[in-house]
Amino acid sequence: MKLFPSGHATHPQWRMAAALVLAQLRAQMALPEYASASTLGLLYVTDHYGNEAQALLDYLSGELPEVTDWTGTVGVGVSANNAEYFDEPALSVMLLDVPADQYRVFSGVAPLPTHAPHPGAGFVAHTALVHADGRTPELTELLAEMAARTDTGYLFGGLSASRTSSVQFAVGGDGNMAGQGGASGVFDGGLSGVAFGAGVALVSRVTQGCQPVGALRTITAAQDNVVLALDGEPALDVLLDTLQVSLDSGDPQPALRKVRATLAGLVSAGEQPEGQRRTGHFGTDTRVRHIVGLDGSRRGVALADHVEAGMHLAFCQRNVAAARADLMRICAEIREELEPEELEPAPMVSSDTLGDLAAAPGAAARGTSALPQTGRRICGAIYVSCSGRGGPHFGGPSAELQIVRHALGDVPLAGFFAGGEIAHHHLYGYTGVLTVFVDGE
Repeated sequence: MKLFPSGHATHPQWRMAAALVLAQLRAQMALPEYASASTLGLLYVTDHYGNEAQALLDYLSGELPEVTDWTGTVGVGVSANNAEYFDEPALSVMLLDVPADQYRVFSGVAPLPTHAPHPGAGFVAHTALVHADGRTPELTELLAEMAARTDTGYLFGGLSASRTSSVQFAVGGDGNMAGQGGASGVFDGGLSGVAFGAGVALVSRVTQGCQPVGALRTITAAQDNVVLALDGEPALDVLLDTLQVSLDSGDPQPALRKVRATLAGLVSAGEQPEGQRRTGHFGTDTRVRHIVGLDGSRRGVALADHVEAGMHLAFCQRNVAAARADLMRICAEIREELEPEELEPAPMVSSDTLGDLAAAPGAAARGTSALPQTGRRICGAIYVSCSGRGGPHFGGPSAELQIVRHALGDVPLAGFFAGGEIAHHHLYGYTGVLTVFVDGE
């Protein structure tokens, strides 16, 4: 795979923003290190363009006739390499250099097959980028069912986030996707996206931006969404002891403020929460949920999720330092996965060059991979972050995307700020899902 052409722009008029993006794409497509004949396009728009989604897709499809397949959705913000557009009219586009037999666009009218065909009988889904409407009934079950339609069970993506039209883009074969019929490619509700075959190499990680503030415990008693006991002790007492506060003093407000700043990381019963034990951070097996109430009579803690005995729980807090550290951690894990266990001796280079390579491992600088020994470079990245995160949560405008660029280098990137994030078969909140496409040659 070559580098994925990408473009992004903001303008009050969608046609002007789209024209600016097209100029960026065409300039990159003329360069030898970038793909020039991609057939799969990724389109993310802010909700300012939600009502013009069909016209925008038609315009891009007409200007890029070689791109026959599109997927994407709307967010309250969109992201690009080193930049985010939050609460302003903008779009972010990336053209994926993926072989036509290694992907399949799907939607509610053209779903993935329930059962994978026999080997050699056709396309077999390995992983899938999923966009979903958060208002869809039984969404958690639908995501689990979608994961079961892939060989690995790995999904990544997010929920549309919009104050206007909550749209998704899904069009295959220039409208000739099997089962699509006369559908326009712009949908409202349900799930859509693109599945990738085993020939598409990618690496994906989840950052929850949380720092555990207490030990990992086992829920020993629960009812509905209320945790009643942790390791046999009243859950409310455990929470207050962990935060070192008391509700029995004359003024309970300081204690309540600390409770409001605290969340709970849940791991399903039967799963081993290895992430926290290994790195001190939550892994993808942990779902972070808000504390929505305290039950004084039963000494329980109410969470924004169903809980049951046997689950694991750790209280945690979010702040700028924890968010930055955890985002840098997943970028480092991606870099480590791309690097070989034993590098061949590298040629002597200057200290300045070494500094550049250290700042951008896995990235291509003017067509030269920063990992020449393996040939595995990042051709493009998709970043789905929560609409409650973004620059302000990381200390400044675009700070979140600047961290990613500093860690991964100057790689093509597109993404959006979602109403919920998808990784594996789970639905998360206040997280970031970073997925990179790797040239495996």
